[in-house]
Amino acid sequence: MARNYQFIESGGAPIKAWVNGVEFDDNTRAQVEKTSRLPFVHGVALMPDVHLGIGSTVGSVVATRGAIVPAMVGVDIGCGMVALRTSLTASQMPDSLAKMRSNIEAHVPHGGGRDSTGYWDSKPWGRQPRYIQETYKDLHGRAKLIVDKHPILEKPVKQSVVQIATLGGGNHFIEICLDEQDRVWIMLHSGSRGVGNKIGSYFIELAREDMRKWFINLEDRDLAYFPEGTDHFTDYVEAVLWAQEFARVNRLLMLEQVKKAVSDTLGLEFDSEVEAVNCHHNYVEMEHHHGENLWVTRKGAVRARETDMGIIPGSMGVQSYIVRGKGNAESYHSCSHGAGRRMARGAAKRAITLERHIEATKGIECRKDAAVIDESPDAYKDIDNVMAAQTDLVNIVHRLRQIVNVKG
Repeated sequence: MARNYQFIESGGAPIKAWVNGVEFDDNTRAQVEKTSRLPFVHGVALMPDVHLGIGSTVGSVVATRGAIVPAMVGVDIGCGMVALRTSLTASQMPDSLAKMRSNIEAHVPHGGGRDSTGYWDSKPWGRQPRYIQETYKDLHGRAKLIVDKHPILEKPVKQSVVQIATLGGGNHFIEICLDEQDRVWIMLHSGSRGVGNKIGSYFIELAREDMRKWFINLEDRDLAYFPEGTDHFTDYVEAVLWAQEFARVNRLLMLEQVKKAVSDTLGLEFDSEVEAVNCHHNYVEMEHHHGENLWVTRKGAVRARETDMGIIPGSMGVQSYIVRGKGNAESYHSCSHGAGRRMARGAAKRAITLERHIEATKGIECRKDAAVIDESPDAYKDIDNVMAAQTDLVNIVHRLRQIVNVKG
């Protein structure tokens, strides 16, 4: 397999960066170099969508021996993508897609604050469909062990009853897309919602407290870690795996709601299990690489073994990709999770005009207001350059173009 990465010297573990032809700034480089110098890091792989992150570098894959850094996973635990191809074709779509977008927005709680988390009503089980209730009961029951040991998490776990099957805000989205044969796909991006955020924030601070207690000085306090064998390590793994499962189930439940919205709009039933992909891109997992078991943290990266299917979305108005991994061992079997930001949110809002955003999303049924400027295509790297930089990591299976976009 041809080498397509750059090797970065850091004085620590090896860093291999798939950044040929894409933007890679000095601040991001400095952030990841600090990570590589932790004594338990086996190696780092940087994906072409890499950019500066809060706590840890987005678009990074960090393999560690005997320790986990909770800030590397971050607070959007289990965030990821799900996509499925339906039996529908473009010819069955209405000329105006406004009603379809409106129906999706009505079926799936979205946005931040009360608009999303309060949708199902404050009363237990509110207006949730029964299949959501039953799924949540099983998930909630498994959280008891976590709450028993960390009572501070009881409230966010209880509140998660009104967050299951909700999209959230920021860069989370739902899309109706067409592939290269004009077949209709449903795709969405979301994670573990507020409960994952609280779990992540709590354990990140707990790791910092441990560093202070043990007099361990770090280059960056966000590199605070839990050594394997300690109580906090065990508890964090238990909690983060639960949050990752919450995120996976959350995406599946929303898919059911989107399918209902599409069916209601068209007035017909359709097959929705033709092809399906569900993958995390903010998570940690024990994996076997280079002859040993390692904790692999992917923050803005997708697992891409030879048998793995993945989703690499573009931004609003830009095509997305369904891919199959090539199992590249140098990247710890990983690929990018999207286009990757080239502008911070504040900078994007200052630099991108509403007129430019409207032009960039021409032909797509989506929000065209100032509140989503920071998610406009110009805020992201060129997805074609990102894909070109990782030809040794994945094969492209489908190219998807959006026709409807619902933003959180």
